Amino acid sequence: MRVTGPLALLDSASLYFRSFYALPDSMTAPDGTPVNAVRGFTDTIARILTDRRPSRLVACLDADWRPKFRTDLLPSYKAHRVAVPGHGESEADVEEVPDTLTPQVPVILDVLAAFGFATAEAAGYEADDVIGALATRERDAAVEVITGDRDLFQLVREEPTPTAVVYVGKGWAKAEVLGRKEIAERYGVPVEHAGPAYADMSALRGDPSDGLPGVAGIGEKTAAKLITQFGSLEELIAASSSGDARVPLKTRLRLSDAADYLAVAPTVVRVAVDAPVEVSGPDAVPTTPADPERVAELAERWNLGRSVDRLLAALPKD
Repeated sequence: MRVTGPLALLDSASLYFRSFYALPDSMTAPDGTPVNAVRGFTDTIARILTDRRPSRLVACLDADWRPKFRTDLLPSYKAHRVAVPGHGESEADVEEVPDTLTPQVPVILDVLAAFGFATAEAAGYEADDVIGALATRERDAAVEVITGDRDLFQLVREEPTPTAVVYVGKGWAKAEVLGRKEIAERYGVPVEHAGPAYADMSALRGDPSDGLPGVAGIGEKTAAKLITQFGSLEELIAASSSGDARVPLKTRLRLSDAADYLAVAPTVVRVAVDAPVEVSGPDAVPTTPADPERVAELAERWNLGRSVDRLLAALPKD
């Protein structure tokens, strides 16, 4: 009898981007197409199944990597990642993705479907929102969010089921399992609500990698101290606006100068847990491939032999 394991939610783009950059593009299919991201992503799923032993798994996808509801509020959001648009395309349509990675994404999706792994997305939302919605609504199993993106630290919780982040920013060999306690210790936020506090701290300090300017003059340590002291970004802003003596004058001036940014930052930074997620099918980890012939065909066509073999071997036994 199989022991019930966690629900694994994969930040798919984060994982295949990292695979693409970690492995040489000399890994190719017979026709010369690079398949380093496909092989790396397939190997990552095998490692997840072997090391984390989830009972359920969902590969979460970006339906819109730069959602309009976020860019309408903050035009700088991920603006530096926008590629030069081609004919008939707007900037919002085009993410700057390496030319040799783009053709590999459909192959990754084909491999997931052939094995029978569930995928999920939400029209108009990012994978972060899909992960946030699925994690928040889970009431039965522990949740493990597998990502190289620190933004998802905001999802850690203990109730009604524990949610942790398996952070692979330094590769799978150095993966870190981070829950409320670890996030609180690392960033100096209160353990009782470490997830929401991390999101508020992120909004306050900013994040250049996502085009979030933050509040000038307030770094990570000061942001964490303020959020811990006042409990939330909203309470900090309210205290500052009312002239609360606990907020130093210099800080009040900085918050006032950034008022327009702070009015929209929480919506931009926090994952949309009400995203209308659509899941492709049952999320139970398959014990055998859904379409063995298709798996074999993909392995041969794209030269995925060893990676596919490792994933087949990692599937749980009845």
